[in-house]
Amino acid sequence: MTSAGNASFKVAIVGAGASGIATAVYLQRAGMAFTVFERAADVGGTWRDNTYPGLSCDIPSHLYRYSFAPNPEWSREYSPAAEIHAYFRGVAEKLGIIDKVRLSSEVTRAEFVGEGLWRITTTQGDEGLFNAVIAATGVLHKPVLPDIGGRDSFCGVSFHSSRWNHDVVLAGKRVGIIGTGSTATQILPAIVDEVESVSLFQRTPQWIISVPNNEFSEEKKRAFRKEPQKMAELYDHLNNLFNRRFAASLVGENDEGLAEMARACRQNLEDNVHDVKLRRRLTPSYQAGCKRLIVSDKFYPAIQRPNARLVDTRIMRIEPPGIRTNDGLMHELDVIVYATGFDPFAFFRPAVIVGRNGVSLNERWKESCQAYRSVAAPGFPNLFFIGGPNSPIGNFSFLRTAEVQIGYVTELVKLLSEGAHREVEPTEEATEAFNAEVEQAIKHTVWVTGGCKSWYFDKQGKVVSWPWSYGRFEADLKQPRMEEFKAA
Repeated sequence: MTSAGNASFKVAIVGAGASGIATAVYLQRAGMAFTVFERAADVGGTWRDNTYPGLSCDIPSHLYRYSFAPNPEWSREYSPAAEIHAYFRGVAEKLGIIDKVRLSSEVTRAEFVGEGLWRITTTQGDEGLFNAVIAATGVLHKPVLPDIGGRDSFCGVSFHSSRWNHDVVLAGKRVGIIGTGSTATQILPAIVDEVESVSLFQRTPQWIISVPNNEFSEEKKRAFRKEPQKMAELYDHLNNLFNRRFAASLVGENDEGLAEMARACRQNLEDNVHDVKLRRRLTPSYQAGCKRLIVSDKFYPAIQRPNARLVDTRIMRIEPPGIRTNDGLMHELDVIVYATGFDPFAFFRPAVIVGRNGVSLNERWKESCQAYRSVAAPGFPNLFFIGGPNSPIGNFSFLRTAEVQIGYVTELVKLLSEGAHREVEPTEEATEAFNAEVEQAIKHTVWVTGGCKSWYFDKQGKVVSWPWSYGRFEADLKQPRMEEFKAA
């Protein structure tokens, strides 16, 4: 089915990860023609790329799913990665999205050519003209390697956690993990029983909240299958708990909730790390919530195993035998895992996006990535972002926030497809006003007041997240305010 009023209208969706699949579903339901361009040979985004041991989601299963595709078959309260990847692929297949995905077709260039049209070029060549482009490239997809001298000199095997080398047998090996975020705290417990030793190189300790990852009983699954309303009620409950109450505590609107979270983290540390010196080394100096909170009931027991070592002396360099720390010690290793995260400001890159008057988005975002309400930028008509600058990225369900953005963007694209406008883009004034408001509001969030540096900060020292409640996010993106757009 094509959109009533404009049968030739076409949309390009960049990326077939979680948000790209959802965008395709929304456009399909709106009756619009689209093509999804995906760089890899399969759909699934981050859940396709990340396959490291112990990987599971840190958002509850029944919240980390599409609103339109409840799943009674989740095996655990926090789903393992392979299950999540299978879920996304299954949704894409069931709803007929998979047939509209061009795999192994990475978008290298998107150029606005006027008259409301964009020319898309991929690694397969010129893909033609499209009336709108939706960049659904995700937030965490470009791996970051640490700036440590001698990385290439290591004689053993090394790789980033998101490019896990499954050919390497870890049994009996001396493994070093660089990093202490969610990834490292999942990998270490998963491998500690099979390796000879595992050394965790910690630059900054993390606050960890203990939540058991219980299995769903067959009885519970049967109840979900029989009464889908139970899943809907659970989804609403979890959405309120995570995306509203917890979100409010991070942005200065629920001080009691923030204090309660801090108490739970500290209690977890005191109850589960018995060695006083080790406990001190694992105690952060910043406020809980300042960095993305880690959910794990396995890390503290694992780091206290006889063959596990916490190394909190700074790394000097990497040498052929292993890692040398600033105290002169050489930590001899067979494998180094870089659990050092991603560049959250990569967005669509390395693709080149060229807007009106030949100005690229890279030029516009040279100093800082700024958008209008996280979804669009002046000078780039009919270009929209899912997960763009200032999206809520701190301990929320990305799927829920993505759907809010997708619903908003779909309304704008409908105006184009129905012929109400040929081009829409936010005004400079509205974009500047929004970002000025963000800059003031962000000062009152725990990311700024909590005393830490995190991946939420860009190179200019600005926190690029949503500084208000989740309720405001939903309200702001409920319906486009056309007075803040320039339409032709």
